[in-house]
Amino acid sequence: MPLRPGILRSAGAPSASRSSRPPGKTRRRGSTFRAAATLLAALCLPPVLAGCTTLETTAPSAVRAEGATGTEAAFGTVDCRRAKCVALTFDAGPSENSPRLLDILKEKQVPATFFLLGKRHIEKYPELVRRMAGEGHEIASHTWDHKILTELEPDEIREELRRPNEEIERLTGRRPTLMRPPQGRTDDTVHEISRELGLAEVLWSVTAKDYTTDDSALIRRRVLDRTGRDGIILLHDIYDGTVPAVPGIIDALKKRGYVFVTVPQLLAPGRAEPGEVYR
Repeated sequence: MPLRPGILRSAGAPSASRSSRPPGKTRRRGSTFRAAATLLAALCLPPVLAGCTTLETTAPSAVRAEGATGTEAAFGTVDCRRAKCVALTFDAGPSENSPRLLDILKEKQVPATFFLLGKRHIEKYPELVRRMAGEGHEIASHTWDHKILTELEPDEIREELRRPNEEIERLTGRRPTLMRPPQGRTDDTVHEISRELGLAEVLWSVTAKDYTTDDSALIRRRVLDRTGRDGIILLHDIYDGTVPAVPGIIDALKKRGYVFVTVPQLLAPGRAEPGEVYR
């Protein structure tokens, strides 16, 4: 139900009180990461986003309505006020699967938004970060070490967000303006620190839950069943089943009349504001 123009109430990340326990780490690949994500999905019924309470988020259409000027898209000019747009987003890379994904996106002339991890990802594959930026994709942050931000102290949150920003800027010449909190978990403290660092938070409206399966056909079907106009699609190129599903997702959505854009293009002629949350 709308709260006010441009604001939606959705299943989102909790604003729970902060714990004094030591911050936990989420491994980005392997059975531990997959099992934790599956458990989260089972505990929160039925979430579109990870998390169990409500969160105010702003819809892309509301941002566009407030904008005054156009924007140039990396793959041609797209006006999402008129076109039926969707945004492909990929979390937790770069990985050994990213070169194949980039080949697919280049072949099909589709831009994406990459929410990159720092530790063991940006630092391991700097050439892929440069390639992503060089081929016109939007480079954003998914924190340094995938720690759950709502479980950290303010200085720890700041460090998790600062380090990938600096590395991405060093590699690409452009500092990120977008951030996706791990598991979609955020609260007022995260908003405030994101504002301080010039970051807007971007969640998602479509998830294939590719952390639960390597079945590419199932991943493709989940995306196609749930995608509508202004969809922000969450995928992870770190999982073996995801990249093989991407060509079919792109082809099927194009046949339905969708145009692929980056998240900033989806919001244009408006723009994401630091400290705000978009879905």
